[in-house]
Amino acid sequence: MANAIMMSVSILIGLIFAEGAARILAGLPLTQLELPVRLVNIGNDTTAERLDDVPRAASVERAWFFSEPPPLPNRKPVPPEAMELDRALQKAGTPFQSPEAFKIWNSVLVGDPCKSPFFANAPGSLELFDPEDGKPNPPFRFRPNTTSPIGLVTNQLGWRGAPIDFVRAPKTIRIVFAGASTTADTHQMPYSYPEFIAHWLNLWAAKNRPDLKIEVASAARESINSEGIESIVRTEIVPARPDLVIYHEGGNQFRLESLVASMPQGEKPQPMKPREPPGPAWLNVVARYSDIVRRIQTLRASEDLPSTGLEAPKPDYQLTWPKDLSETDPDIARKDLPVSLTQILGDLDRIQADLKPIDAELAVTSFLWMVKDGLKLDPVRNRMTWDYLNLYMYPWRYRDLERLANFQNRVLKKYTQERGIDFIDVAGTMPFDPDLYADGVHTTYPGTRMKGWVILQQLVPLIEARLKSGAWPKPQPAMDGSPPWFRTPPRRIEVNCK
Repeated sequence: MANAIMMSVSILIGLIFAEGAARILAGLPLTQLELPVRLVNIGNDTTAERLDDVPRAASVERAWFFSEPPPLPNRKPVPPEAMELDRALQKAGTPFQSPEAFKIWNSVLVGDPCKSPFFANAPGSLELFDPEDGKPNPPFRFRPNTTSPIGLVTNQLGWRGAPIDFVRAPKTIRIVFAGASTTADTHQMPYSYPEFIAHWLNLWAAKNRPDLKIEVASAARESINSEGIESIVRTEIVPARPDLVIYHEGGNQFRLESLVASMPQGEKPQPMKPREPPGPAWLNVVARYSDIVRRIQTLRASEDLPSTGLEAPKPDYQLTWPKDLSETDPDIARKDLPVSLTQILGDLDRIQADLKPIDAELAVTSFLWMVKDGLKLDPVRNRMTWDYLNLYMYPWRYRDLERLANFQNRVLKKYTQERGIDFIDVAGTMPFDPDLYADGVHTTYPGTRMKGWVILQQLVPLIEARLKSGAWPKPQPAMDGSPPWFRTPPRRIEVNCK
């Protein structure tokens, strides 16, 4: 009996350590009992081995990459009624899910909710704000000081991340990221990439400039385009008086339709999906709490997967390139730039105009699409990327997506050169590794850390140059005591659409 007890205890301790190791490799929280939805790869975290592919700034220490940001002091227990609402919305299976229920929506965008197939599914009510300019942007704001059922933590500004005082303290550098879902990052992730950058810059400041305070915030939110980002800069970021705004986006307006005279007809490929997790129902319940069980299930589910991971057949079509538009040295003043670049550059100009009265700078990043001609994806680890490129982006061929992604980055780089602003090359520096991406544009959690590291290496020299020139830190600006976009409380309307 004593031997049996000793063996059982040894096995239990071994399983606990193995579960902890599996979670660390997957970038999952050690202390969270019920794990978030799978957002990382199965058994192939290449982040550490690709770390030295990224050129490192001289004053940045390699060991910082492996350090974790401090726990968010504003992460709170989710109220039982919010958890119940989340479960009810999941069960209903409508497009209006838990993330949408915890947003404050633009009243102009919502209009009559019963006339919208989306808002008509709201669970009894909606919170609304009335935009001062009467326009439908930004489409929504996150609730301030809230922890949502799927893990999003917002501060008093309604931005993702740790608390940040609205009024800037003396000797402070304030950097704000603006973008869409590829900057906001998936809500289930413990931290977004701007939060990693904030942590590493605090380490950098402690080592190199302990007299300084560096604040990094993110006003990004999913499903918005350049027009929505400009409205956020104008109405939320400008009042916060940043020194630098970093624009990172390149997916939500990336459509090739304008280059095709006649849309091709053909049958969509079937999704590349493994079969349902094998085993009894109780094992699926255990998998909600154990990363080891999830890995075993995924490997077993892929045993009979027939796909090779190569690009699916696509119907034939012809891209019609704008006449006399150079791909290598594009004229960015043209009004017919593909993939919405004419609109995007116009919105970037408006962002610069928004920032000029407060003497703030704009930097623009390149944008990495996880696609190239001949790309082969692992049918298990990279299934969502395959689905994204072959179903969501259907019928566009990999080679055309790659061509337009490269062109988009050339346009963005030339824009920064002509406007005299900084360019942060994410696409040219981020390791091209499908295991760092959850789909064609969104990163896995290890990829999120890597993207933050890539941006950090180019951001630190920018900060050092401003400090050397005396441009930063700036004198403390005069500011009102609270964010103006929350001074008028949101109003709630009932939604009961039949």
